[in-house]
This record gives sequence, C-alpha cells and structure tokens, in this order.
Amino acid sequence: MALDQVFMALGDPTRLAIVARLLQGEATVAELCAPFVLKQPTISRHLKVLEAAGLIETGRDATRRPRRLRPETMRAVADWVEPFRRQWEGRLDRLEDLSRQQPTHKER
Repeated sequence: MALDQVFMALGDPTRLAIVARLLQGEATVAELCAPFVLKQPTISRHLKVLEAAGLIETGRDATRRPRRLRPETMRAVADWVEPFRRQWEGRLDRLEDLSRQQPTHKER
C-alpha cells in the first residue's frame, strides 16, 4: 500500500463519501449508490480505485458482495497523520495561551 495512492483515492469527494459511509459498516454497491445521483457503473469505478489503494475490500456473503474498510490501511493513514496533528495541536495551544495574555479592548 502506497500512501500517495491512498491520498489520491481519498481526494475525490465521492470516494471520500463512500469511505465515510463504510465507517458505519459494510455495504453493497446498491447500498452505496443510494445517496448519490450516480449510476452503478460509476460507483463501481470509484470502488475499484478505493480497492486498488487498499482502502476497501470485497467480501462474500452468499450472493451479496459487500464492501468494507480495511482497518490496517486506515491505521497506516492515521499513523502518518498523527505527528502533524500533534504539531498543529501544540501550535493551537500556544496561540490560545498567547490570546489569553493579550489585553482585551475593554482593558486598554
């Protein structure tokens, strides 16, 4: 799994919405099509991109072929983002501290 491919896949709003839906649990192509005005072949192409990026996988449940997230890929993305999150959280905390130290207009 290459993170550049993962981020490219997540860069499309439709694919990002599909991933958000799959956070709630597995879903079939028909279920994934429901909130969109897109036809099934278009959603299937989006699913192929997500699968190629390692973000989702196809299961088998009798005649159903539900899609689900691959937690190991989502974990890899979260691990990559974590240092940036900590850095920005620290910066925002310092900014908040500075803003508390500044006198307000009423105090001047």
